[in-house]
Amino acid sequence: MATVAEVLAELAALEDPKARAVNERHGDDHGVNLSALRAIAKRLKTQHDFAVELWATGDTAARLVAVLICRPKSFGRDELDGILREARTPKVHDWLVNYVVKKSAHVEVLRVAWLADEDPVVASAGWALTVDRVAKTPDGLDLDHLLDVIEAGMKDAPDRLQWAMNHCLAQVGIDHPEHRPRALGIGERLEVLKDYPTPPGCTSPYAPTWITEVVRRKAT
Repeated sequence: MATVAEVLAELAALEDPKARAVNERHGDDHGVNLSALRAIAKRLKTQHDFAVELWATGDTAARLVAVLICRPKSFGRDELDGILREARTPKVHDWLVNYVVKKSAHVEVLRVAWLADEDPVVASAGWALTVDRVAKTPDGLDLDHLLDVIEAGMKDAPDRLQWAMNHCLAQVGIDHPEHRPRALGIGERLEVLKDYPTPPGCTSPYAPTWITEVVRRKAT
């Protein structure tokens, strides 16, 4: 059985200064190649208690491994709320939401609570979970209210929260034709991410362009 110290040492040995420099431009503070990191997690396999120990180190790469080897359904609601609030780097936050919280029985309770949280990073998790519901299980969602909140708050929201709200706006427009004209109109008025640099072959995150392009692809 590996120890926490051994895993930390292995991760430290994999640190690549160039990878760290790239990651730091996106707010992440580690330089471990994610394929190598996933290989470590695959070797360790699911070990929930060990995952909790790795998380407690505070090391970003170790926390990414922890997310991959934990047992999502073993976390209580308050535990998930606590670790989400500790997940301040974008990659840890993103993996935690997508690989752990979405698999939890507490996902809907947390989604609603986080949407209303005053911490924009926590609120961004609520919006990320809402995107998932808009796309997969929209029954019971008040899409008009979501659009009201986006219209009122997205323009001046901090970056990570703004990005998540914008994704929700686009998802509503893509998946719900009856709300598409309003979603397009909100995107056009707010102009959030309109000038975002988009590589060739990629879809712009500007909601009107994003909605239009994805709807076009689905129709062909």
